Amino acid sequence: MLKRYLSYVPKFLGLLVNLVRDPRVSVADKAILGATVAYLLNPVDLVPDWVPFLGMVDDIYLVALAIMRLLLRTEEAVIREHWHGPGDVIAIVKQVAEIAVAFLPHKVRVALLERVEAGEGPQ
Repeated sequence: MLKRYLSYVPKFLGLLVNLVRDPRVSVADKAILGATVAYLLNPVDLVPDWVPFLGMVDDIYLVALAIMRLLLRTEEAVIREHWHGPGDVIAIVKQVAEIAVAFLPHKVRVALLERVEAGEGPQ
């Protein structure tokens, strides 16, 4: 299953580029995504990348949270308009989010799931 989702990475990158260019997407969400990319490119890191496992985890969580925020706060019709991959992008995003959330600490996972189930995006 993970292999299938990894094959979607190029399509998701294209989706993100198109969403960043779309004026219907929140400027704040675009800025958060941009700041996350800038953070990743910055050699000074919260947890240095040379620290085994943890060095990459902080980067992965930040990227995942920025992307999930953008996707959760953008209208589904806009996301579907920019999706050029196979399958229903909304269902795929929800499945990937469920997998990603499983790796979060319990309290963080519960808080995020409550907000998603209530129909709220991250604030």
